[in-house]
Amino acid sequence: MLSSPIEEIKNRLNIVDVVQSYIKIQKAGANYRALCPFHSEKKPSFFISPTRQIWHCFGCNFGGDIFKFVMKIEGVEFGDALRILAQKAGVELKRQDPKIRTERQRLYEISELACRFFEKQLEESEAGEETKKYLLNRGLKEETIKKWRLGYAPDVWQGLSNFLISKGYKREEMIKAGLAVKSEKKESYFDRFRARIIFPVFDLSSQVIGFGGRILENKKHDEVAKYVNTPNTLLYDKSHVLYGLNKAGIEIRKKNNCVLVEGYMDVIIANQAGFENVVAASGTALTSYQLNILKRYSDNLLTAFDMDIAGDTATKRGIDLAQSSGFNIKIITMPEDKDPADVISQNPQEWQDFVLKAKTIHDFYFEDTFSKFDKNTLEGKKEIAKALLPVIKRIPNKIEQNIWLKDLATSLGVREEDVLEEFFKTKIDPPLFALAQKRGVESETPLAPKTRRELLEERTIVLAIKCPAIFNLIQEENLSFFSPQAVKLIERLQNGEKDDEINCLFLKAEIEQIDNPENEFKDCLREIKSMVIKDKLGAISNEIKRAEEEKNFIKVQELVQQFNQYSKSRHDLEVSEI
Repeated sequence: MLSSPIEEIKNRLNIVDVVQSYIKIQKAGANYRALCPFHSEKKPSFFISPTRQIWHCFGCNFGGDIFKFVMKIEGVEFGDALRILAQKAGVELKRQDPKIRTERQRLYEISELACRFFEKQLEESEAGEETKKYLLNRGLKEETIKKWRLGYAPDVWQGLSNFLISKGYKREEMIKAGLAVKSEKKESYFDRFRARIIFPVFDLSSQVIGFGGRILENKKHDEVAKYVNTPNTLLYDKSHVLYGLNKAGIEIRKKNNCVLVEGYMDVIIANQAGFENVVAASGTALTSYQLNILKRYSDNLLTAFDMDIAGDTATKRGIDLAQSSGFNIKIITMPEDKDPADVISQNPQEWQDFVLKAKTIHDFYFEDTFSKFDKNTLEGKKEIAKALLPVIKRIPNKIEQNIWLKDLATSLGVREEDVLEEFFKTKIDPPLFALAQKRGVESETPLAPKTRRELLEERTIVLAIKCPAIFNLIQEENLSFFSPQAVKLIERLQNGEKDDEINCLFLKAEIEQIDNPENEFKDCLREIKSMVIKDKLGAISNEIKRAEEEKNFIKVQELVQQFNQYSKSRHDLEVSEI
């Protein structure tokens, strides 16, 4: 039965450890809290209860156990979450169980087998030995090659495909995994990766989800692409992946900053040299999805891209995106024609110096822009302002924005009022981060907000959990003023039932400091009664109108009496203590 591995996983894993492996959390009394990874917020409303082994965000109202957390943060179905957590817990699942063996699982299996195939080719084939020498000459150590599971794709059309077929997988599955390509002309299949160094790409659970294939330097040809990557699949989307994050996450949290580079080798060599807080953007400009993931680890981001960054629109777009989503960004500048892997291999201390001397966004943009135009000419001043004002306009913090404006006026030798006038004229596109949210880049839309009455009823129940004597006060009211849903919830509580909704209420009661629960309960109950009476008065008014239209004056008289009674009750409620 499925319940057996589920319970075993829950017994072996602590929800605090599971959540902490994805986001930054901090102690809050007996519980833990964090900024919610599922919606944008500045104050933490996401709580984890080690006692109840649940999580809940009181901002977007999502919550549940470790399985629901992994399903939501990884964007997977239950079967995949079960497999991910089983791996963490060391629990063996029966492979033949159809409820667990999803399409995603088949693709994970194919990707893992492909990775092993490439690893073996690197170690045992003649061409693989040549490739390995190249990697060692680039400065990689044997243990590093094994740690990152680097491999070699043989220079044959169907080497990997034939291997996977022998293991019982279909060519259609290989295409879905991004490992094979169908030729439209010949109606035949061939391997996507051939005669290349293979860099496996991992998800946050260190499972293989895709590959990057790089041609050897001595095999370069004008007609052959330097890199070939897995296309978007059910497992892999390059705009969602940060290469090396599965190994860098802990160090990023420890150092409270992340260094973002361009290439696989940059990440691997940096990690080998002890700089373990380095990840790569997988050959794409920064995306909102990647930034959302990084935000779980640190708000501090350093970029170390090629030195054509000044003219790279896509890179600057990524910087703007990171800035608008609240990151503190610095730019690591290095000598031309050198990437981080080159610098670290030749002199790790030099790399450390570059990191320490990283420029702020302010200094980077000012130095870059002023180097292109002559600030002593009118035309130069106008071009500098034209380049920098849109950048300043996108800064979310008004204090920082004002500092940039003052510096721009001083650097140009003009009045601040004139710069401000041009600043207010400057128009920019909507914030990139906001656009990304509208397109659904962030997590799913939060649940619809609760009504005022639902919130009040929930509050009374939380107060009752905090102060059990309140349950007696609720019973004295005969539950007549509570909705049927609230009545059922109170009954479940009194019967000792436990489910996600009840656990959430207990967690809310634990984290809140309430000075006088009984007085607050009376205030809540008074408001609930007032709302019920108001609704009743509205309903009676409608009935009176219908009775008058039907000329049923006896009924009109009866309804008016009821209306007056409810009006008196509402008046008494407003002027007296309950």
